[in-house]
Amino acid sequence: MLTHGWGRYPQHDAQLMQPQNVPDAAQLLTENGPVLGRGMGRSYGDSALADRLISTRHLNLLHSFDVQTGLLTCAAGISLAELLDVFVPRGWFLPITPGTQFVSLGGAIASDVHGKNHHLHGCFSACVESIELLLADGSQVLCSRNERPELFHATCGGMGLTGLIVAVSLRLLRIESAYIQQTTYKAANLEEALQLFEAHSASTYSVAWIDCLASGAALGRSLLMVGEHARDGQLLLPAKRVLSVPLDMPAALLNRYSVQAFNELYYQRIRKAVSKQRVTFESFFYPLDGIQQWNRLYGKQGFVQYQFVIPKAAGLQGMRAILERISSSHRGSFLAVLKTFGAANSNLLSFPMEGYTLALDFKLEAGLLELLDELDSMVLAHGGRLYLAKDARMSEATFKQSQPNWQQFQEVRAHYGALGKFASLQSRRLGLD
Repeated sequence: MLTHGWGRYPQHDAQLMQPQNVPDAAQLLTENGPVLGRGMGRSYGDSALADRLISTRHLNLLHSFDVQTGLLTCAAGISLAELLDVFVPRGWFLPITPGTQFVSLGGAIASDVHGKNHHLHGCFSACVESIELLLADGSQVLCSRNERPELFHATCGGMGLTGLIVAVSLRLLRIESAYIQQTTYKAANLEEALQLFEAHSASTYSVAWIDCLASGAALGRSLLMVGEHARDGQLLLPAKRVLSVPLDMPAALLNRYSVQAFNELYYQRIRKAVSKQRVTFESFFYPLDGIQQWNRLYGKQGFVQYQFVIPKAAGLQGMRAILERISSSHRGSFLAVLKTFGAANSNLLSFPMEGYTLALDFKLEAGLLELLDELDSMVLAHGGRLYLAKDARMSEATFKQSQPNWQQFQEVRAHYGALGKFASLQSRRLGLD
């Protein structure tokens, strides 16, 4: 079947196998040829594309939950949305969550996803106690920070290349409400935005929408949203209306002028320098999940999401230079998100480092890949790197220059028999297989 990531680029004809249980999955691993686990297909590029894919969607059972400690053990194919549906009404939440709830638990670990609180609480792996993996020979092993720690640190952020994640134990966060107290700050330019991030570094959650087409004195104008869990005890949310994009939009609809108009309206809708409101956790953490198939907005050719991080020392200067290049290209994205990161963790290929990260969506069109190559060089020059879960086109040289632990990662894979067994289009492109 024809498969693709959320960006719908690239596309690849694959055999998709759907085991009903862990023994079935283990049996598939003993067959000849490389394979790759696949959850909900929400990574953007080719990190979950391969000739043979093992779907984990039927591996979605809850195994146990300790109401005193919040320790949950469950199968890795369950989605974050399914976990939230069960546990939010009971007063529990995910300690770290990405910008969509429609990812599998195994996928969240394989990408070592981050959220709006990385500056305080790190990546998703920070709340993971242990992982159960199927190795290349079909055997099942447990890894954690204390048991097979080298496998744990290679698997978290390892893009599914160490084994098939089948079960996870993690700790949930106790909450009193399904609502978030949100404060929005209006920043006139990039320097103001970064100053606001620093001024509100003690806030649990922070994220900024940034106008990447603004230029001159308004370069990097932003809306910074910070949030805290409300404490009013209301855990049930009213039924929500979900919109949907019914078909592929004409690619010409997204152009320099339409994006400029959207960005102007979006920025000016906040009239005060500071505004406060109470919002649902869904609208705060997952604003785009309310629009099904929103990737169709970019047309049938798809889009490329580009996310990079640069160290805090290069922050203002580096981010300004990159934004100036994006603005001058007139290829701005109306989905542009700026966040701060805390310290890097011990996982070998995890993306975040202490600094600033920017994520943008670019419609796939002539000249885009050449622009992204330019941006890669700028990111590398400032000591940064790109996010594998969003990547669809990074070169092997860029990857290996920006990920100093890649050889150690390969050594762990070799030790556990993963080389030649677990592979993706991305891993081959990056010289890992």
